[in-house]
Amino acid sequence: MDGDVPTSSGVPVTDELIAALAEEAEEGYDVETLRRRGGRRPIGSAPADVVPVRLDPELRSALITRAKRDQTSASEVIRRALRAWLHVA
Repeated sequence: MDGDVPTSSGVPVTDELIAALAEEAEEGYDVETLRRRGGRRPIGSAPADVVPVRLDPELRSALITRAKRDQTSASEVIRRALRAWLHVA
């Protein structure tokens, strides 16, 4: 490699970097010290499912307006509405 391909942190990827990372990986990692990555916070008692829903333009517009007014996401507005309508905590 010529070092012209950056990593996500902007560090050039060189043959030396690849060799060092490979050596580090071959030695193994202490799982207890690995940093936990972020990810989405749980929103219920188990992992959530994605449910595609078709919305007409007027309903979509009202949803976006409400989300902006409440300073939240469209998904959160939908979840709140469903919980209220279905009487689920």
